[in-house]
Amino acid sequence: MREAAFVKQNKDKWLTFENVIDNNAKISPDDLSALYIEVTDHLSYAQTFYPKSKTLSYLNSLSAKAHQKVYKTKKESKGRIFSFFLKEFPLQFYKHQKQLLISFLVFGLFCIVGAYSAANEQAFVRSILGDAYVNMTLDNIDKGDPMAVYKQMQEMNMFLGITINNIRVGLMAYVLGIFLGLGTLYVLMQNAIMLGSFQYFFYDKGLLWESVRTIWIHGTIEISVIIVAGCAGLVVGKGLLFPGTYTRLQSFINGVKEGLKIVISTVPFFIVAGFLEGFVTRQTQMPDWLAISIILISLALIVYYYIIYPIQLHKKEIKHV
Repeated sequence: MREAAFVKQNKDKWLTFENVIDNNAKISPDDLSALYIEVTDHLSYAQTFYPKSKTLSYLNSLSAKAHQKVYKTKKESKGRIFSFFLKEFPLQFYKHQKQLLISFLVFGLFCIVGAYSAANEQAFVRSILGDAYVNMTLDNIDKGDPMAVYKQMQEMNMFLGITINNIRVGLMAYVLGIFLGLGTLYVLMQNAIMLGSFQYFFYDKGLLWESVRTIWIHGTIEISVIIVAGCAGLVVGKGLLFPGTYTRLQSFINGVKEGLKIVISTVPFFIVAGFLEGFVTRQTQMPDWLAISIILISLALIVYYYIIYPIQLHKKEIKHV
């Protein structure tokens, strides 16, 4: 659609919305919220098709002025949490696919670095994983149960401990984004090197398959959402570095808010990963087909929710603009 036609089609709604914001025209909270969502959809459309245009600048300004007023007056529906996870978040997350890709590539790169370092420096694995863990695992290998570490803690204690720790890692990846994204990259690097050296350690002992079919039962979701949390930190960093048509402060505030939504989206997945690690991974006697099924279903869930579903929602919204 040409910009002039887009403006002509929607300007009455924008003017109505601006009148509400600037002149406190009477409107119900629900109508105001619905109008706000429509204007932000138009903003997203303009960002895609009319970059650096006056239309985009106007909608940016209108959206920024409206945000506080909308969320002061909007009545939260009982289904707000479902709306957030099923529409609001995925629709917003569409525009952060580039940051997600960067987070994934950085993590993958440093996994390779970790494995390569472990292959070329005998002491590297111990320096990363610690002598106690390595010695314990070697002892478990000698006893014929290399994955015994997942059976040592009581199920519920392990579930809670792992879940809390993983959420802490995700929050760190997000919060450290305030250092222009460099802190986030450090968290990704640290965890990726650990994973790479960890997997090489088992490969070197001839136990790569045993480790993969066991560890990735919970690791598929756990590692994936750490990468997603890294995306949240990069969104914060991007807000500081590339304000676009916003002021740098407003861009940073937007990045913090959008990054926080991304981190919130990871919490249910971290809980699922913690549950799998606490209760399922320890079942090392399960057949390969079952372990592989859990891994593939976990991967499909993550790919669909964070990549495919946001694209589908975005296409639907474009058709209704």
